[in-house]
Amino acid sequence: MSLRIAAALAVTIGAGIVMSSPAQARPELVGMRGAEYSPGTIVVKTGERRLYLILDSGRAMRYPVGVGRAGKQWSGTTRIDGKYLNPAWSPPREVKRDIPNMPDVIPGGSPKNPMGVAAMTLAGGEYAIHGTNRPGSVGGFVSYGCIRMLNADITDLYQRVSVGTTVVVTR
Repeated sequence: MSLRIAAALAVTIGAGIVMSSPAQARPELVGMRGAEYSPGTIVVKTGERRLYLILDSGRAMRYPVGVGRAGKQWSGTTRIDGKYLNPAWSPPREVKRDIPNMPDVIPGGSPKNPMGVAAMTLAGGEYAIHGTNRPGSVGGFVSYGCIRMLNADITDLYQRVSVGTTVVVTR
């Protein structure tokens, strides 16, 4: 391969990388071994920082997520008990204790609202699966226990599931 062709190829590949945006992630169809989860179940694997929507006994949609930081992680089975677009957010007591000057309510659509474009609340606590206005935080141990997704991904998942969907969180 000539130096000129190699340089042109490098510029083309580099332009493709620069023009792609991590905030435009899409769910990935992956194989899923075992039939331990019913189709329609959401499985969050905290250690992997991935959320899986089980499609059938061999396939799932996989999304990157941000999860609870050290001391804020949890595991168990719950269900979605509410779905909200552009939700307002009231910080839980623990967040207010750690950040006392935080407002009591942050309106939906505000760039300071940590819920992003959509949220699905989980039964039995103050947790949700939600979007974020900080896409760089997805993939990390970053929250007080919520499952944080890119806005494009929460929009996709929101359309695929309903209130009552089972959610299993594992470590």
